Amino acid sequence: MLDRIKACLPSLAPAEQRVGKLLLSDPRGFARLPVSELAARSHVSKPTVVRFCRSVGYDGLSDFKLKLAGSVSVGVPFIHRSVDVDDKTGDVMVKVIDNTVAAFLKYRNEASTQAIERAAMTLVQACSDGRRIEFFGVGNSGVVAQDAQHKFFRLGMHSVAYSDGHMQVMSASLLGPGDCVLIISNSGRTRDLMDACDIARKHGATVIVITASGSPLARAGHIHLAADHPEGFDRYSPMVSRLLHLLIIDILATCVALRIGSEKLQPALSEMKNSLRSKRYT
Repeated sequence: MLDRIKACLPSLAPAEQRVGKLLLSDPRGFARLPVSELAARSHVSKPTVVRFCRSVGYDGLSDFKLKLAGSVSVGVPFIHRSVDVDDKTGDVMVKVIDNTVAAFLKYRNEASTQAIERAAMTLVQACSDGRRIEFFGVGNSGVVAQDAQHKFFRLGMHSVAYSDGHMQVMSASLLGPGDCVLIISNSGRTRDLMDACDIARKHGATVIVITASGSPLARAGHIHLAADHPEGFDRYSPMVSRLLHLLIIDILATCVALRIGSEKLQPALSEMKNSLRSKRYT
């Protein structure tokens, strides 16, 4: 986080650069100080401190300080450790776990709460209006799409997941204004998903995409939930990317559930739980 801010410092306005220099000189102090003290030490106004936070990609001072505190105190370096052919079982275990934990911490510090909020409210509105909610993914991302459909289905939302390219194109052709489709892709370059995205947009549906920043799919969707990690797109069996996508789905489903409210959800979830009891051994 600090390296990225240091790199973009020259592109900021002079007043915002002073805030950035104060941050880089004492990150832990910056995370603790109130906005008035930060403004005084930087010789700028309080709104300039907030503008600095937004200029470097965060939603505001509170969001910036929360992620800054996590970045400077966690102590887990974001280093992707490749598994080697001569690694012992213990080495493999440590590397796989460390890669996953580091990716999750990186996402926590860099995720856009504004984008997640927009995506959650879009899904809630589609559910409230009785519109269609669909999840698209192919290959490994198709498994994540199925998991997403399962989570939102449990919330009483009429949803469906497709992992076949032909079905995605046909379904996207039947979407309309108010409908919502969430597309999941590791690379953001899968032709079938790009075609389905273009068709859904053409017919007026809202498209949410979970994919890497800078990919064609990221630019094609209405709402982009960035899923960035060091794992190569050409990896045959992606691990970190799949877990990161599942994490984002979990966050999104939780936000949607909270906005629907326990008054509506609790009776249905309790009834579902009671119905499942006959499926289990006592």
